[in-house]
Amino acid sequence: MTLDQMFGGVPTPAAVPAVPVSGLQYDSRKLGPGEVFFAFPGEHVDGHRFIPQAIEKGVAAIVSERTPMDVSPARWVQVPHGREALALATLNFYGHPDRRLALTGVTGTNGKTTTVYLVDSILRAAGFTTARLGTIEQVIAGQPRPTVNTTPESLDLVRVFVELLELGGSHITFEVSSHGLELRRVHGFEFHTVVFTNLTRDHLDFHGTMEKYAAAKRRLLEGAGGPCPRFAVIHHGDPWGKKWEKLGGFEALTYGLNDGAAITAAKLVCDFEGVRFTAQTPAGKILVCSPLLGRFNVLNILAAVGVGLSYGLSREVIEAGVDKCRVVPGRFEKVDAGQPFVVVVDYAHTDDALRNVISGARELGGARTPAGRVITLFGCGGDRDRAKRPLMGEAAGSLSDLVVLTSDNPRSEDPLNIINDALTGLQRVTSRYRLEPDRGLAIRLALEEARAGDIVILAGKGHETYQVLASGTIPFDDREVARRVLGDLGYGNT
Repeated sequence: MTLDQMFGGVPTPAAVPAVPVSGLQYDSRKLGPGEVFFAFPGEHVDGHRFIPQAIEKGVAAIVSERTPMDVSPARWVQVPHGREALALATLNFYGHPDRRLALTGVTGTNGKTTTVYLVDSILRAAGFTTARLGTIEQVIAGQPRPTVNTTPESLDLVRVFVELLELGGSHITFEVSSHGLELRRVHGFEFHTVVFTNLTRDHLDFHGTMEKYAAAKRRLLEGAGGPCPRFAVIHHGDPWGKKWEKLGGFEALTYGLNDGAAITAAKLVCDFEGVRFTAQTPAGKILVCSPLLGRFNVLNILAAVGVGLSYGLSREVIEAGVDKCRVVPGRFEKVDAGQPFVVVVDYAHTDDALRNVISGARELGGARTPAGRVITLFGCGGDRDRAKRPLMGEAAGSLSDLVVLTSDNPRSEDPLNIINDALTGLQRVTSRYRLEPDRGLAIRLALEEARAGDIVILAGKGHETYQVLASGTIPFDDREVARRVLGDLGYGNT
């Protein structure tokens, strides 16, 4: 392919020369001769710093939002938006693999990961070869890969599309974060179905305001620089969802536990065996029996049912796919060492997510006789939105019998300062609380406090296997720490 062909449909202020192109890169370390280097500022490093090295490697062209550098003898392509140009040029270079696959994108503050797992399970139950991408990992045609960003850069995504096609795949389901949308990582992609789960306070350190955060999410429903999706599965119980289901340009399939949703749940039972209900849908009744715990997972399942319907899948396939999704790592995941109380690990790291998880735990515990207490351990991330910390403290304290306030990923901040921010909200309510900045010791404290019938929630880090401190990143997995402490307490095998 030549450079001008690759930039077909990409706005440029000047004509693009017809020179051969062997590949695309935005990481200068991976550049080879004849490739195109896209230089734009990253989260930590500005790619423009590496333009001289790129030129030395014999690149075909430099793409940048800036005017040409005098030192550059290479061809320079100036564009209005570097990441939009990368996405569109990548789609052209690889022959638009998005049009040969069925893309499902899931966005929202909470529930993205679990919904992606459920949708992928349903599609595999239908016999499709699939890919699943998200916060926890990438799985391409059954082959697991590590993940770096919730939503990878457009070039990395398109390469996954190509690989899936080469492996005989047909469907890909992935989380589309607000960062990914704002940074145009899915710009120009053609989606068959998109899902909107909900919108609550998060990532305001990046977006600044709720309005800008909402605008980023809304982009996916509007096509994100490409055509509108064929179907949009939208949470009718969310105030933003109620507005956006009327946007048009797609066929809306609404879901929720409130009146007016097209897909809803009847005869709902939530217990320690999972959730069971009848999904009432435009295509008829679907019997749901899922091992996933908690009422909040009912919404994730209803969203996945909506996606299944958007692909015209049968009731039997959808039922089988939901049943086969046995666990989602770090999402209300049980840690069982034979102890007489329940321990769950969950990724909840916003006040709304904490409320959902704690309310779900209290509902499960209330089904027991006598009802057990809820003990919640949580912390707040450093170098992130400070204003949500007291909200998280208040949410945890208002719903828990005991709160253990500790560290999450403090990053460059002093953990005690973060704890103090959350403590202001926690002290607005009357719940008992304990403070312990060392997360390992805090987990031990919470488990030592537990007695028969209680539910202990270890919230915030979920699937993560590390902790980010000012001194660096260390190995840390809530699940492994909990198992070790339970062993020390005499339960199960150490």
